[in-house]
Amino acid sequence: MRNGTLLLASLLVMILVAGVMIPATGSATPDVSEAVAVSQSATVGGADLAAVTAVQEYNRAIHVMVMLLLGFGFLMVFVRGYGLSALTATYLLTVVSLPLYIWLKGSGVFGEPVTGIHALITGEFGAASLLICAGAVLGRLKMPQYLLLGVLFIPVYMFNEWMVLEGGLGLVSGGAFVDTGGSIVIHMFGALFGLGVAMAMTTAGERGLPVESDYTSDRFSLLGSMALWVFWPSFCAALVPAALVPQTAMNVVMALCGSTLVTYLATMMLRRGIAAADIANATLAGGVAIGSTCDKVSLPTALIIGAVAGFASTFGFAVIQERLQKGLRLVDTCGVSNLHGIPGLLGGLAALVTVGGIDGGAQLKGIVVTMVLAVVAGLITGRIVALTGHRANSYEDDEEFLG
Repeated sequence: MRNGTLLLASLLVMILVAGVMIPATGSATPDVSEAVAVSQSATVGGADLAAVTAVQEYNRAIHVMVMLLLGFGFLMVFVRGYGLSALTATYLLTVVSLPLYIWLKGSGVFGEPVTGIHALITGEFGAASLLICAGAVLGRLKMPQYLLLGVLFIPVYMFNEWMVLEGGLGLVSGGAFVDTGGSIVIHMFGALFGLGVAMAMTTAGERGLPVESDYTSDRFSLLGSMALWVFWPSFCAALVPAALVPQTAMNVVMALCGSTLVTYLATMMLRRGIAAADIANATLAGGVAIGSTCDKVSLPTALIIGAVAGFASTFGFAVIQERLQKGLRLVDTCGVSNLHGIPGLLGGLAALVTVGGIDGGAQLKGIVVTMVLAVVAGLITGRIVALTGHRANSYEDDEEFLG
């Protein structure tokens, strides 16, 4: 009875909120072409719009940097006794990925050369995907191995980005794949790559070793989650036309509200209590899932996408993760399959039913190409990294940090 009441309460809340919002916002998809045209032709106080846009993009780039270092960093300190290592690894993964990405992007190795603030933002997207990947094997790599993982990951990430978003190799029509905020190219790719690395590297001893947290580590993890929550709208809106930034930001906030509310209800229903891991992670699933369509849907649709993602992610942490790890004989330290893999896939598929005029074939091909490349490349990368050895004691700062 209690479970049924919670589920009913969840549905009623979502229906009431959506019902209030629909008359105010309408259900039509924003007119992207018109908004872009207005953005490109406008001036601001006589100033060149390109310069103003660059400054606005810089501001959002700094927001994303906060997500990378503070958000991801503190989210991953939930492992008791591994906080210093988690934060240091976050530093190293970020600083090795950004210069490598920007150099490769500027050299034109993958597509047309891109420089400036645009390259920084797309480089931050690559760094975010790398941090997601590293979350799967967090605590089981030596510090230099995180650097090696970054060097191997970024070129493959850029290759997939070029194929799926820019039409490289002709597998997916250029510009046809809908993934503005990276549900597939950033989140799902990073999660599946990380699972591939974990499958190749996880030892029998690590499979039997518990990943433990305590009240202090959980509090810091929730701090990281909240930092990610606050700046997620800037992440999704980082490169959208200026006229679409407000709608994009509102969609992301609504999706996060939906996933946060449903996560609470779902964790109560599935676990009969509140699990800190669910609140720190699954609450963000709405931001992951809305990424593909963040600039293209209405507010009620964004709320529903977030709510579905929140339940799917919580169900993943509570039910699927243990079975997945046993079946694949791996350890997914941060549960990236539940926060980034499943919601990312949902976001990419949601575009098929929420975006008018979408090329469904291109969308599905982009998803499949990303999945295959991520898993295969992750397995190969895991084998390479494993050649450099394994930690003697997993999840312990003391192995590498001075006492």
